[in-house]
Amino acid sequence: MPEHLHYEDEETFNPETHHESSDVNVRALIWFFVIFVIFSIFTHIALWFLYKGFVKMERKEKPRLTSIAQPADAAVPKNQPLLQPFPRQREGKVIQPQRSTPVNDLADMRREEEKALTTYGWVDQQKGVVRIPIDVAKQLVVQRGMQVQQGMPAAGTSAPTTSSAGEGAGATQKPATPSSERRP
Repeated sequence: MPEHLHYEDEETFNPETHHESSDVNVRALIWFFVIFVIFSIFTHIALWFLYKGFVKMERKEKPRLTSIAQPADAAVPKNQPLLQPFPRQREGKVIQPQRSTPVNDLADMRREEEKALTTYGWVDQQKGVVRIPIDVAKQLVVQRGMQVQQGMPAAGTSAPTTSSAGEGAGATQKPATPSSERRP
């Protein structure tokens, strides 16, 4: 087989030009990879020792910065709400905090809400406003129906409104005019 094809125009052919025999220097690529892995391992070990040193520094008892005696409640923030305490363990014993914990507060709040929803009581005794159990209120709404507030309907609607307060069932009022027909 001939070295190259013969062309009609021999002037465009360069016999010294050939394809690449190797695109990448494989030896340099392998050395780069090995050095990269060694450097990565060294960096991770150095960071591990650095963080261990930071932990040791934090755990070490710090000297007092001042000789002035601090009050016992110096760590308690002033003029701010304080978080509620939780039970703690000390020397194998559980130390209960005061009664006011988040769990107890939530239970108390739910108990009060349940009481307000299921019992009769005064809301405002001077004005004669009372509270009735929610089940009774639901039954009254079903028996009497809801009173419809006389107001403007939503824009573009002209649904008829019904009122069942003292009027016969099915009594309807004149439909409200759509907002596009109203005149200011």
